[in-house]
Amino acid sequence: MGDWIAFWDSDNPIYVDARHRDVHYRTVADDIRAYVPGPDAVVLDYGCGEALHADRVAAVAGRLLLSDAAPTVRQHLAARFAGRDDITVYDPAAVAALPDRSLDLIVMVSVAQYLSREALDDLLRLFRRLLREDGRLVLADVVPPDASPLTDAAALLRFAARHGFLFAAIKGLMRTALSDYRKLRTSLGLSLYTEADMRACLAAAGFEASRAPRNVGHNHARMTFVAFPAATSPA
Repeated sequence: MGDWIAFWDSDNPIYVDARHRDVHYRTVADDIRAYVPGPDAVVLDYGCGEALHADRVAAVAGRLLLSDAAPTVRQHLAARFAGRDDITVYDPAAVAALPDRSLDLIVMVSVAQYLSREALDDLLRLFRRLLREDGRLVLADVVPPDASPLTDAAALLRFAARHGFLFAAIKGLMRTALSDYRKLRTSLGLSLYTEADMRACLAAAGFEASRAPRNVGHNHARMTFVAFPAATSPA
């Protein structure tokens, strides 16, 4: 995980231009908004990245906690949302220290693929402890075994054509092919899950889960799971 954290903490080529970065985070924020249970909800976005439009999520919640493992990303988040009482930036250790049953919604988008199975299991047990009994976990952008870089590239090109940055996306894909991301993906690999695998992971951590009809974000070859604390669980 450390190599991936360093990658995301650096100036990397994943977003091909400012337009891509903006519409990506706006799309994710709007998809998360749909899961917020009410205006008083306490929401955690774990592994949130730059979260450029976190204010859109905070607008329909009571309090929004943003957490990311990359120190530079957290610094930028803290500066962006300084002075807002409804948005707080946490490092992973601070999340782990939160009181039991203190969160209404936890969202983790496009993180599971960078974690080992052991690390994911530990996180899911933490989330189970932090969620209220009527809370909800949304685990999104889970990569299935049949996904490939070509699948991701096709999804990006469709997204780019829809939002007006197609030429930049084509150039960006060529840069990514030569980047550290491609090297890390080749050397470290990604953690891939079938629907049954992920449901089993969630069940082992004390959740009842189902796959959502559509993924959070633009890549609908990937999967989103919605999970609730099970009535009887090992947590």
